[in-house]
Amino acid sequence: MTTPARTAQVQRDTAETQIHVALNLDGSGASSLATGIGFFDHMLDQIARHGLIDLTVQAKGDLHIDGHHTVEDVGITFGQALAQAVGDKRGLRRYGQAYVPLDEALSRVVIDLSGRPGLHMRVDFRSGRIGELDTQLVYEFFQGFVNHAGATLHIDNFHGHNAHHQCETIFKAFARALRMAVEIDPRAPSVIASTKGSL
Repeated sequence: MTTPARTAQVQRDTAETQIHVALNLDGSGASSLATGIGFFDHMLDQIARHGLIDLTVQAKGDLHIDGHHTVEDVGITFGQALAQAVGDKRGLRRYGQAYVPLDEALSRVVIDLSGRPGLHMRVDFRSGRIGELDTQLVYEFFQGFVNHAGATLHIDNFHGHNAHHQCETIFKAFARALRMAVEIDPRAPSVIASTKGSL
């Protein structure tokens, strides 16, 4: 029996944005990113590198208004691609968690690929902007992701005086937790990790 490719490509076009996301869950961390928001690209690169996901994100959005639609729609499209790539979730560990520090900042992310969207995010950003990214949009990215990936996600930033450090620890921890959750469990490679038999 061959293992199905855990890849996906999703195109999302609206009157506000045109988003293309391609991913390979069994990649090496390679990325090709162009959203028009430099710091957001830097955070998406953390997902690829620390999640060992090959990730392409090409986005054209109404940045002359602000970054909201672009960031939110990338989250939506990334969530759709993840849901497509994991299929029926057979063999997945399902749960993942990670703590990541960066200098004075420390964050924890816990994820459950439960099929039920839910986001708890406790972060007090010390600045309203990091480069061209409005820090309020970090929540919108993850909300779009959980709604379309069908994931429960808990994000807690415990310490941090520098908003760049706070945000980077969040995305790195998310990547590490996601990497754990989408791994195939060698002890149960054909089992869906739920007493219900489905996720």
